[in-house]
Amino acid sequence: MADAFLANGKRPEPARQAWRWMRANLFGGVFSSIATLLAVYLIARAGWALADWAVIHAVWSAPDGRACIAASGGKGACWAFLGYWARFILFGRYPYAEQWRPLVVVVLFVALLLASCARRLLGWRIAVLWLAGIAINLVLMAGGVAGLEPVGTDRWSGLPLTLILAIVGLALAFPLAIVLALARRSSMPAVRALAVAYIELVRGVPLITVLFMASVMLPLFLPAGVTVNNLLRAQLGFVLFYAAYLAEVVRGGLQAIPKGQEEAADALGLGFGRKMALVILPQALKIAIPPLVNVLIAGFKDTTLVTIIGLFDLMSTAANAITDPRWRGFYPEAYAFVAVIYFAFCFFMSRYSQALERSLAGGRR
Repeated sequence: MADAFLANGKRPEPARQAWRWMRANLFGGVFSSIATLLAVYLIARAGWALADWAVIHAVWSAPDGRACIAASGGKGACWAFLGYWARFILFGRYPYAEQWRPLVVVVLFVALLLASCARRLLGWRIAVLWLAGIAINLVLMAGGVAGLEPVGTDRWSGLPLTLILAIVGLALAFPLAIVLALARRSSMPAVRALAVAYIELVRGVPLITVLFMASVMLPLFLPAGVTVNNLLRAQLGFVLFYAAYLAEVVRGGLQAIPKGQEEAADALGLGFGRKMALVILPQALKIAIPPLVNVLIAGFKDTTLVTIIGLFDLMSTAANAITDPRWRGFYPEAYAFVAVIYFAFCFFMSRYSQALERSLAGGRR
């Protein structure tokens, strides 16, 4: 710390601080300097190539793909493709005149995610907000009330479908995961055996298999005349699959809690429910934040697999857009657009979890 200050006791100028940091971390030796210069060169080359394709030679307006290629000479991106197909990629087969409703759904989901960052809302307030928000979103998508035109779930597609599958599915999977984790640690052999059998069985098969079973096999076990729509079946499969993965993460957090915490709770006369809710689970979930977020991000991205059972999520609508003969071949633009959306949501979850972990670490400090 002493070398961070000048002889007169004042902190050095920002430029000098930056140079000291660079000298210590980027140019600390011959090999470090060579690696730094090589990395800078490669990043500059890649950045220039990307800028040349995405901006300099890009075409922003064109009637069709051929005109786009002619205008750029095949050297740049054709963002005119997104101008024509972005609405379909985002909302898919939802009725065109009613697409303001899925737009409101997306905006409301984003608003709820941002509201979750406000620490004063954490607890029962944010839970109530999420329950109300999800209910409003489902009503908006389905319609049939307040003068809204009914829209069947077979026409739900694009980004709203992806968000509903991921957010609702993971929200329902989490409490089931806690029950499974507690059951796996139970002192009752039958309960523990059932929890172990379920977790290991589900974790031993790919998500595609679970979705296929929920979509194709589940109707065979229902009574005659009883049907469940495809979206609800996919949501059920998603919940059951990720509950098993989240259960193992929660169990890892429970095992990291010192035995003395349970003994202290028992000494206070707390019953099992209050002991878990007030003492054990809060500490276990705080410890398990990093792996929990990994599973949540994986779950958000795995919604793309629902295309195999006939649901059109964000990736499916993008894949359908590039099959248009007038715009065929512009898959880099389509998938770049989708990648930015997935990155934005996953990056938000990652950064939010890091901020939450830092704020909750105050007690340990």
